[in-house]
Amino acid sequence: MEPGSGLPQRRAGAGGGLELGGGGGGGGAPALSGGQSRRRKQPPRPADFKLQVIIIGSRGVGKTSLMERFTDDTFCEACKSTVGVDFKIKTVELRGKKIRLQIWDTAGQERFNSITSAYYRSAKGIILVYDITKKETFDDLPKWMKMIDKYASEDAELLLVGNKLDCEADREITRQQGEKFAQQITGMRFCEASAKDNFNVDEIFLKLVDDILKKMPLDVLRNELSNSILSLQPEPEIPPELPPPRPHVRCC
Repeated sequence: MEPGSGLPQRRAGAGGGLELGGGGGGGGAPALSGGQSRRRKQPPRPADFKLQVIIIGSRGVGKTSLMERFTDDTFCEACKSTVGVDFKIKTVELRGKKIRLQIWDTAGQERFNSITSAYYRSAKGIILVYDITKKETFDDLPKWMKMIDKYASEDAELLLVGNKLDCEADREITRQQGEKFAQQITGMRFCEASAKDNFNVDEIFLKLVDDILKKMPLDVLRNELSNSILSLQPEPEIPPELPPPRPHVRCC
């Protein structure tokens, strides 16, 4: 959210009171004392780029909680399952660029796969989440990798997240297991996090965005991505058509 208040700030005078103006009678606007001139409030700088990130993983792993913790700094103990796809927007600044993130939260149930798969192609980053306290969500990771390999861009940055680190006492998947899986996938990073305790959540998204920017050639950052300036672009409502399956796969 960009600040939008146009009200002038009240200033403290030398005697400790509130100073709202100086001399100058009549009906004109009061002038600030001390020779200070009022500065016109500048409109917020528009975002330079738009990047889409999707969060995928089995039902109940905390995808929505991670998104809402990052975008709104909130946590819901009893979140309802996502139906189809939801998304939120957050603007961040990295590498001197103002970046507007579209974060897509996808349903984990298999019956929604035909809907959510359409969002893979335009994603620059993909966060694959499992629950460290539920082995079945970790066992599902190869299934999600097949979805990535079938529909996502080969250049998309990948990040594996073991969520619910706040439930360490109930852990079923070790950190080493998560690291080992990530190491089998070219270019995939690994991290453990807790949406409830707000541990590593910002780091997940910011590191992913930083990896995306680092991967882009300088001439692309300067020129081609100018097409992503958002001042005149509406937010998407429906995904593009599904791309054809890719012959090259990363999954083992």
